Amino acid sequence: MRYLHLLPVISCTFLFTSTVVADDKNAHKSLDMQEMIATYQKLAIPGEQHKLLTGLAGSWTTKTKEWMDPQEPPVESIGSSDGKVLLGGRFLQQESSGRMHGEPYAGIWTIGYDNLLKRYVSTWIATMGTGIFQMDGTASDDGKTITFTGQHAELGGGQMAHRAIWKIVDNNTQEFVMYVTHHGGQEMKMLETVYTRKQ
Repeated sequence: MRYLHLLPVISCTFLFTSTVVADDKNAHKSLDMQEMIATYQKLAIPGEQHKLLTGLAGSWTTKTKEWMDPQEPPVESIGSSDGKVLLGGRFLQQESSGRMHGEPYAGIWTIGYDNLLKRYVSTWIATMGTGIFQMDGTASDDGKTITFTGQHAELGGGQMAHRAIWKIVDNNTQEFVMYVTHHGGQEMKMLETVYTRKQ
């Protein structure tokens, strides 16, 4: 009840915002409810990008090189990844395990293609932290090399920027390379993983 006095303010704010949007020369044409439903239903249909992702389901062996210091040789490790298709072919989930920073880890990478944004989207969660790391990106003309970008909070403040190149070499081989930039400094290669499909 104590918030009722805010209703006029909220209503005025909404009306003002609606008026500004309506006056915006670049505002999109409004759709009626049936048009919106039809459009969203069309956008929900998996396309060619989703077929590419679903083809990567299955079990994989991973070989990873990790650079903690660009002046030092990388640390190499072996792991595994199991990919499965989610929600009728709309997403690929890769559940991986191995070693990172010398410690065992498990992680889940979920990748999709957003038909509305026309971009690949992804989330990563792992035992190495409690956050959800998000990246998005676009593909090469042949669709088999996807470049993602993202960032996350860094110790000491600011953001660490990431650039990842995911190459689908063929149906049995994938390559994933991650570059990072600390505190706006020089980009460095942090990770390289080659996936080989288990036979």
